[in-house]
Amino acid sequence: MNRTLVIIAATALLLIAGVLGVYFYFFAGSTGVTVIPTGNTTLPGAGQATSSGSTESNTVSGGAVGEPVKVSSRLVQIDQGPVVPGEVVSVVPAANASSSPDIAVHYLKRESGNVFMYLLNASTLTRTSNKTVPGIQRAVWLPDASAAIVQFLSGADFSTINTYRLAGDGSSGTMMAGNIAEVQAGPSGILSVTSNANGSVGTLSSADGSKSSQAFSTPLTSVRAQIAGNSYLITTKASGKLPGDAFMTGAGGVLRRVVGPLNGLSALASPSGKLLLVSYVDGPSLRLELVNTTTGAVTQLPLSTLADKCVWTADETSAYCGVPVSINTAYLYPDDWYQGAVHFSDRIWKIDVSGRYASLVLNFEDETKTSLDAVSLAVDPGNQDLVFLNKNDGSLWVYQL
Repeated sequence: MNRTLVIIAATALLLIAGVLGVYFYFFAGSTGVTVIPTGNTTLPGAGQATSSGSTESNTVSGGAVGEPVKVSSRLVQIDQGPVVPGEVVSVVPAANASSSPDIAVHYLKRESGNVFMYLLNASTLTRTSNKTVPGIQRAVWLPDASAAIVQFLSGADFSTINTYRLAGDGSSGTMMAGNIAEVQAGPSGILSVTSNANGSVGTLSSADGSKSSQAFSTPLTSVRAQIAGNSYLITTKASGKLPGDAFMTGAGGVLRRVVGPLNGLSALASPSGKLLLVSYVDGPSLRLELVNTTTGAVTQLPLSTLADKCVWTADETSAYCGVPVSINTAYLYPDDWYQGAVHFSDRIWKIDVSGRYASLVLNFEDETKTSLDAVSLAVDPGNQDLVFLNKNDGSLWVYQL
């Protein structure tokens, strides 16, 4: 009897380990609390749309959605969360034709997948879609907010990665190809990466999902990819235990190493791909560097943080980063941070690229008396407002720069 119980327990532990392994293999580098889909997880087959549904109140003030809170003259909590990591900031026409355009923050609620829009100038929050897509792990928006590409896990052991293209207004949605390991979006279209034992292939499609063409291929089986101007940035998935590399694609999709090998390497490309923010582990310390992909010039930056916690401005003159006040060297970075074993208490810093200096922008704890682990940073096209998620509780914020 005891032997039987041991075998059953061991089998259960192996199943749980497998589920967690699938999640962290595909979603390491994305941020937010792991949520296993519960309740009605039925979604349409390829080419079909979901049925409408609602799990939240239409009333923003005093309802389940929560009312935006103005903490100070420049800091607003848009949503108490949890919000899906990944939001987009766009310019939208004002309700009054005689008024100036407004800045809109588009995002999804984690528990329902409902889409919301917050207007910064008008200070109004509206649910633009009540279509239910539960269990979303991450979202990638097209720059104009016309659609969001969302990913979630399904199956008996939650080992299947599903990718779903949801219209920004919730009017329609379709399933995309199965087991897409990585997806990004930019002005040139949607970049999706599939991986198997033979390597990884990147495919670029137009914004509506048509006109697909191969962007690159590599024998590496575990990579992250970003659209970087007319090129692509390909990085091995970061681990403090292993050396990683960053590559840029050249003519014919050939990969050219620009950084590495460095343990725990992660990188963030500027919109044109000419510059990279690169973070890596150097003994017990985190390092952050600025790399020119054309000349190979490297500038050490006076900040210790992860490239995942940064965002470039559209004009590439600067970048904003969540920078930990202190780093507990007892943990392995970025692994333990990805998995939620450790959280940071950040301040927001601005990196001036031409001047090569950093300046403090926001001491979040002074404003709110709570800690901030900044992720999913986004800046509006005019560099006037910074939007970010607090990984500690999934809340969404905006700060006027």
